[in-house]
Amino acid sequence: MSSSLARRAEPIAAVATAAGRGAVGIVRASGRDLRGLVRGVCGVEPQPRHATLLGFRNARGELIDSGLALWFPAPHSYTGEDVLELQVHGGPGVLQLLLQRVLELGGAQGMRLARPGEFTERAFHNGKLDLAQAEAVADLIEATTGAAVLGAQRSLAGEMSRQVQALAAELRELRALVEATLDFPEEDLEFVQAHAVADRLGRALRDLRALQARTRQGALLREGLHVVLAGQPNVGKSSLLNALAGAELAIVTDVPGTTRDRLRESIQIEGVPLHVIDTAGLRDTCDTVEKVGVQRSWEAIAGADAVLLVHDLARLDEPAYLEGEERIVRQLRERGVEAARLLHVWNKTDVVGRQRALQLARQAASRLGAEAADAPAPLLLSARHQQGLQALRGELLRRCGWQSMPEGVFLARTRHVLALQGCEQHLLQAGAWLEPPRPALELLAEELRLGHQALMEITGEVSADDLLGDIFARFCIGK
Repeated sequence: MSSSLARRAEPIAAVATAAGRGAVGIVRASGRDLRGLVRGVCGVEPQPRHATLLGFRNARGELIDSGLALWFPAPHSYTGEDVLELQVHGGPGVLQLLLQRVLELGGAQGMRLARPGEFTERAFHNGKLDLAQAEAVADLIEATTGAAVLGAQRSLAGEMSRQVQALAAELRELRALVEATLDFPEEDLEFVQAHAVADRLGRALRDLRALQARTRQGALLREGLHVVLAGQPNVGKSSLLNALAGAELAIVTDVPGTTRDRLRESIQIEGVPLHVIDTAGLRDTCDTVEKVGVQRSWEAIAGADAVLLVHDLARLDEPAYLEGEERIVRQLRERGVEAARLLHVWNKTDVVGRQRALQLARQAASRLGAEAADAPAPLLLSARHQQGLQALRGELLRRCGWQSMPEGVFLARTRHVLALQGCEQHLLQAGAWLEPPRPALELLAEELRLGHQALMEITGEVSADDLLGDIFARFCIGK
């Protein structure tokens, strides 16, 4: 038996509630044949799947606490094994004494403390959840918006998994047709025509791309958008951060270079998390501390999903300021910031007036080459007076590809997006092997196999041990 299989055979226990004090705390145990442990901890064997009020005692018979015992015999449990849950008062001392007692009584069976995510990992290995559903458990715990909670629930209920399995069934049927004719190479062209292989492959690609679109939305809902506020000193970046967050987070003064380091804040727009980073003003400086801040600003820009380049309308007619704007735009291009990631924001309409602001923004956009990259109309705002923020929020969502809360959206991860991209590449290559004058069925079959394999990585039917270890290690202990 391998070491990983041996560890899965060991019973486990852990405190399943968050660290610290609370009204209620839970100690959970899982393993094969825990009836002896259950009787030892509870004094009796409780009725399965019913809450039973009991007193829990230590080895000397002293009462640790009174609480509820819930007993789930296998296979009707979260992990698919025998599971015992003890609900008591949520003090750290109570929970530790109770956990110690459970470990003592389970010692003969080799019971040990559970690793992070090990209960859910066992649910996966025992067929209670597939990998996408197991990930949704962690996503549900970490969800910070109502939309993310609902999306995680849909993933946990198997919404994404069902769509993946439906597409996998299409590919399996197509693979079976192709592989069935490999022994009859003289009939390959007739086979392709008779079974409309190209049409079937086209349908599979359309279904895949529909799933990709929903998965990208789900990944955005889960992971959010990393937005960096960039620009010269004193253009209003910190004021804009405060306006977006609805709180005075950043220090705002008229002194250039006030912001010396990155300041992060997470907000949400229509349920989509936005991780906004205010950065030091971009300029050449001899100040050692400010120079480090500027370098960190460029590092933040390099990793951003979107860069809001904030312009000061009140200074757009100053030659030195405009030269600085041109230098920043040139540096952004040199550093690989694509037009799709760059959004120009024209701040301080309260100083110049809206009509003048529109004229200045259009002139500057033409000089900076920003028309094609910008929104349909210049994004004019006054961060100080919180004007124009709604248009900015809408444009940010549009740029990141978010559609107004799609019906039944499920939470997804970048891993799922990449797996679907891999599947698409193999299906496209499979289509290339169908080209006349003679289809290459062996290569077609191999591409279909690889595409199917990439798809199955989502649900964990094809997965490496190191991938599973990385996924479950990010869970909290007790889950």
